[in-house]
Amino acid sequence: MLAAIRSAAVVGVEAVPITIEVNAATGLPGWTMVGLPSGAVREARDRVAAALVNAGFVLPPRRWTVNLSPADVRKDGPGFDLPIAIGVLVASGQLAADAVEGCWFLGELGLDGEVRAVRGTLPFAQAAHRGAARFAVIPEGNAAEAALLRTLPVACAGSFRSLVDALRAGQLTPHRPAAGTLQREDPVADGADLADVVGQRTAKRALEIAAAGGHNLLMLGPPGAGKTMLARRLAGLLPPLDDTAFLDVVAIHSVGGVLPAGGTPTRRPPFRAPHHTISLAGLIGGGSGPRPGEVSLAHRGVLFLDELLELPRYILDAMRQPLEDGRVVIARAAQSVPFPARFLLVGAANPCPCGHAADPRGTCRCSEAAIRAYRERLSGPLADRIDLHVRVEAVALEAMQGRAAGDSSAVVRERVTVARAAQAQRYAAVSGVTLNAEVPGAWLRAAGGITAEALALLGTAAERLRLSARGFDRALRVARTVADLDGRATVDEAAVAEALMFRPEVAG
Repeated sequence: MLAAIRSAAVVGVEAVPITIEVNAATGLPGWTMVGLPSGAVREARDRVAAALVNAGFVLPPRRWTVNLSPADVRKDGPGFDLPIAIGVLVASGQLAADAVEGCWFLGELGLDGEVRAVRGTLPFAQAAHRGAARFAVIPEGNAAEAALLRTLPVACAGSFRSLVDALRAGQLTPHRPAAGTLQREDPVADGADLADVVGQRTAKRALEIAAAGGHNLLMLGPPGAGKTMLARRLAGLLPPLDDTAFLDVVAIHSVGGVLPAGGTPTRRPPFRAPHHTISLAGLIGGGSGPRPGEVSLAHRGVLFLDELLELPRYILDAMRQPLEDGRVVIARAAQSVPFPARFLLVGAANPCPCGHAADPRGTCRCSEAAIRAYRERLSGPLADRIDLHVRVEAVALEAMQGRAAGDSSAVVRERVTVARAAQAQRYAAVSGVTLNAEVPGAWLRAAGGITAEALALLGTAAERLRLSARGFDRALRVARTVADLDGRATVDEAAVAEALMFRPEVAG
């Protein structure tokens, strides 16, 4: 007897519909699995066999053939355990085919019949919705994730036995999230408030500009000056994710396997801070899957690279394409997989290997050659893609004994939210653009409200600072953000002057 069960395979951050065909034939008992399965999928036969027996079902001695169609799409992960087991029951006559009509299945099986959580549940649910599924059946551990897609009935399975009993009785129950679980959270619920930072007025202003326009930021200063403290407060300045960005972020994190087990995904923009020993695949993405890297896990949020200049130059330069295009393409012999990567880069670095170059409170022990080699790890083309360069000086010990002065994260976030709303309205007709950092320079010069005097000032400064064409446009985008924060419809000379204050003199 032949059974056909619907599921989906994750490719990148999308899910491709898969039909699991299970055939029970007479002959020497055994299992054959075809359709480009990975090692984890081939191992499903042992997990399924044990789970069926321990859940109280019979595994007839047949020649089992499992085909995962289409055969040219690689299938990876243990999520096919559940649909294969359902297919075995249908093919052996222990479950009626009508009982699974219109249902899509995903989940790993324990040897005792427990249905365990898997990666990629939200993309699976989205594929099931596009496929007009009647139900998406998922593990209970993925319930909060899949429930975000409210247009599709989602049924949760805790054990294989209880799921089959519900299918037989025609009593699949849609999962309903508890009231209040999808409310918007406080972006600074962890207590990291900007008001706690003493001094650093210029750096705080740079953080606000970066948050408002989505501009990349580099902080350079001696150890202990507060660079990390400032960077960790940037995510709290960003408004909560809207519905579209929220689903995109949850899908990426689901595929990457970084969602909290059994928890409700948060609307806070992601904040990723990998160690400076991270590999190229860990930062950009890769592996046999492949899986998203940190640049994708930080999509619509902040990627903080502390000790930026300790990373090898080839790893840093790999970020040039994501910073420019907002996406990463992992190329393999059989396929190319795209991952979104629209993130806000924040880097923190010491000015030299010992950290005390140009520090009046410390003595630098580095030679000029060592300092030059250290700073050259940040290539000119990558530095050109960083809009805001800030020198962070150490705070005097006397100032540390007083109270911090300045606006709280909530106050700054309100200004950032207003500025972002103005940008969204301005770029409503520009495809794929919501922030100043994303708008094409030609469009901004033609319709961005730039005064002739501001353009003339920027042109003069560009020659003196030796700005590239990219650097010219990026300085103009920062000036547009400054004007938005100040509530001005046009970009004047004052906005350009402030933007140029954060631009380095030498760019590649």
